[in-house]
Amino acid sequence: MKKVKYIIFLLVCVFAVSLSAVNRISLDGEWAFAVGDTCRFTGDKILLPGSMVTRGKGDAVTDKTIWTGSTYDSTYYFSPAMAPFREKGNIKYPFFLTPGTHYVGNAWYERDVFIPAGYAGKSVLLHLERPHIESQLWVNGVLVGVDSSLVAPHIYDISDVMRPGYNNTLRVRVYNGVDNVCVGPDSHSVTDQTQGNWNGIAGYMYLEARPKQHVADMQIFPDVATKSIKVCMEFSQDLSGKQVTLVCSKYGNKETICSKKYAVKGSYGEVNIKLGDKAALWSEFSPNLYTLSASVDGDTVTSVFGLREISIKGRQFYVNGNPVWMRGTVESCLWPDTGYAPTDVDSWLKVFKKCKEFGLNMIRFHSYCPPEAAFTAADLVGIYLQPEGPSWPNHGIKLGNGMAIDRYLLDETKRMVRKYGNHPSFCMLAAGNEPAGNWVEWCGDFVDYWKSTGDTRRVYCGASVGGGWAFEPRSQYHVRGRARGLNWNKRAPQSIDDFYNDITRIEQRGKCGVKKFDINEPFLSHEQGQWCVFPDLKEIDRYKGAYKAGNFEIFKSLLEQGGMAHLSEKFLEASGKLQTLAYKYEIERNLRTPDYAGFQLLALNDYSGQGSALVGVLNVFWEEKGYCTSKEWRNFCAPVVPLAKFPKFIYADGDTVAVDFELYNASESALPNASVKYVMNTDGKNILEETYRLGQVPLGKNIVMPSVAKKITVSEAPLKVTLTATVSSNNKEVGENCWEFWVYPDAGVLPVPDDILVADCFDKQVLDRLSAGGKVLLTVAGKVKYGNDVVQRYLPVFWNTSWFKMRPPHTTGALIHKEHPLFDRFQSDTWANLNWWELVNNAQVMNLANFPRTYQSPVQPIDTWHLCRKLGMVVEAEVNGGKLFMTSMDINTKLDKRHVARHMRNAILKYMSSGDFKPEMKVDTSVIVQILNEEAPKIDMFTNESPDELKPQIK
Repeated sequence: MKKVKYIIFLLVCVFAVSLSAVNRISLDGEWAFAVGDTCRFTGDKILLPGSMVTRGKGDAVTDKTIWTGSTYDSTYYFSPAMAPFREKGNIKYPFFLTPGTHYVGNAWYERDVFIPAGYAGKSVLLHLERPHIESQLWVNGVLVGVDSSLVAPHIYDISDVMRPGYNNTLRVRVYNGVDNVCVGPDSHSVTDQTQGNWNGIAGYMYLEARPKQHVADMQIFPDVATKSIKVCMEFSQDLSGKQVTLVCSKYGNKETICSKKYAVKGSYGEVNIKLGDKAALWSEFSPNLYTLSASVDGDTVTSVFGLREISIKGRQFYVNGNPVWMRGTVESCLWPDTGYAPTDVDSWLKVFKKCKEFGLNMIRFHSYCPPEAAFTAADLVGIYLQPEGPSWPNHGIKLGNGMAIDRYLLDETKRMVRKYGNHPSFCMLAAGNEPAGNWVEWCGDFVDYWKSTGDTRRVYCGASVGGGWAFEPRSQYHVRGRARGLNWNKRAPQSIDDFYNDITRIEQRGKCGVKKFDINEPFLSHEQGQWCVFPDLKEIDRYKGAYKAGNFEIFKSLLEQGGMAHLSEKFLEASGKLQTLAYKYEIERNLRTPDYAGFQLLALNDYSGQGSALVGVLNVFWEEKGYCTSKEWRNFCAPVVPLAKFPKFIYADGDTVAVDFELYNASESALPNASVKYVMNTDGKNILEETYRLGQVPLGKNIVMPSVAKKITVSEAPLKVTLTATVSSNNKEVGENCWEFWVYPDAGVLPVPDDILVADCFDKQVLDRLSAGGKVLLTVAGKVKYGNDVVQRYLPVFWNTSWFKMRPPHTTGALIHKEHPLFDRFQSDTWANLNWWELVNNAQVMNLANFPRTYQSPVQPIDTWHLCRKLGMVVEAEVNGGKLFMTSMDINTKLDKRHVARHMRNAILKYMSSGDFKPEMKVDTSVIVQILNEEAPKIDMFTNESPDELKPQIK
């Protein structure tokens, strides 16, 4: 498509001001509509604002639809299991939501509008808040210009082509191909992985008439120390001799705080205004706002602002001179009802209030910039925002290699700052996500440019990157994935370690050898978490808008095929509890790390694309799923969090449980008259209660609190103990957290009863015992073949197995069927709590595909939802007339040190010796032999590509 030179029209397209609606004509309503490279209207109509998808326009989705975005799992296109979902009338995609229609190309929108005669001699501007992606405007057949911003309104000056007093024909071409903007197909500003690559115009649409002489732009720079503002104004032309009246008032209140008159000299002016000693500051705790208006010749512009300063000293962020720590999440432009980010404030208020409810104070917008309504809502709620340039410059797009993205991305961030820069919530800025190319130099230049502007209203980062990316040393703060996660795959869970060494120094190995960097700037954890949960299939009916959960319908079908449909709610609950636990201990690890500036989760809510990444304790609509409340979450994610340093969570009879404590105090101020109360409780009985006075607790991390120590004895049954720490200030609770640990009896290994044969292979001795009607305990840890392709670790799936091509682990916890009589002898929750670690971590599972459809293992690992294989770690059955109990748990080795495994072995033997051991399922010996001798069919992803290709080589 022929490129049209951009029209520069006074840069009004990025004003950070709002204007009176008196001289506005709304363009909402019905427009003529057509698609194709050539404009031919045939009577079709469309309602705007909206998109082709929301209005049911475009092509039917098929299995041949070409999407905007990368796919690393081609199973959908080739696997026989996916064939039903490739059929016409039943098209459903497993790796993102399925829109009702799809279209990439040119769409044409046209309507007539009467322009009053009084508009003659004025500047008349057409405002389109969010066209997607490129817009081109004709008025009365005359080409006005083209714009392709993904971050700011497209605004056209039609003064010279309009006909006042007559109907005027407006024709807008919108092109939603990504070839002209070149931001990268997986950028959240354009990709079908998130919002969808829609064609249309969202948000406000109107004509506006203004005097030729007016305030074209107004930027407000607060000075917290003097409680004043510097106002920088650009005028539409030389206004020398004119007078601008500036009036400041409290937001939502007509009461004037101060006013000032300014005599204009030229086309630019600066004026300082003192707000007075009583002026209130803006922060997450006190989001105080003001409104500034500037009037000249009856034309008024207004802007909302806050007295807020963000600064950096060493590795610490400060807001208004007070230290702050970021507790953030990523917002990825996931809006299933429409596909595009909302342009109304109420929708964003719902999101930000939910974030605050869950203890967060910061949002990162992944490779996109939201509409102004998001900034307004964040101003009101008190949320720190990090919008990004609209690019994930990867997947073929590279920064610093002379491609168009180099100029486009810098220009886009300039438009963001000009349009939204007065919002106090706009505290941070990054160019984009995980770039490729010569990105280190480009991003360093990007940061240097913004520092050179003198605009200190925010702090600047080159890009948000994963741990495999090179270090970019010129950023004012760093968002990196290096220091995150839990190292529980190789060592038992504990809550003592931290990330300090990873956030203070980097040794970077590349083609040119080893480079060492000391990190002396704030370090934020990039996309922390990504712990998965099984799909909430009840959510399917929640999708009533433009995008449907065809992915969830596929997962539901797979679950039904495996005979497990009735377990979906239990899978959700069991995996959800494990997911919450993983988030808890990873967030606590971040909070107890000295000098760690905070984290950005991926994410508090689910991510619908890239293989369906169900990483949130909230669904994609920002609603709770039922297994974790905001109160439970705030135990470990809030301004004040007590932190327990457990060396382990499994103790033996007679052990002394000794725990050190720290306090994370990221509240508004020091805590006066503080105290902490410790309670240990088991079975509803308190076995320890201690209260300590702390005095005044300062702001900060790693504030040492008194330790606790308790010797605990048990008899036959283990104890699950909850330790709760409650911090109060002036007798008011300000933070509470709790941890569970277990104390197991120090009993030895029970002798094997004479009527039970314990074996580790299915040999003649086992067959003979079963044929004689006897009992066999078959321990097959490490010997399973049918199921050895399923990698189980204690922690759940990371992101999802589709995007990362079956990268392990493949399970999301385990469902424990507590109703089984085994668990009368082995106390357990209905999910794999921390006491299950030594039984399930790196342990084999059995694939029970060839067992009776109705059979469910008492210990049932939950498979990735992309396969929904029926798995088990315990099987009991009648075989050849005898009773077989088979387990892939290791209940044989190092039982003197593995208290839980020893207790499980004893529980199994007690169960098998009781009258409760009455297997109802009968299976042929061939089914058991298959588990030990045959391998399941290999999983074919039908593609060689991998997300690892996104990591640029380090020089």
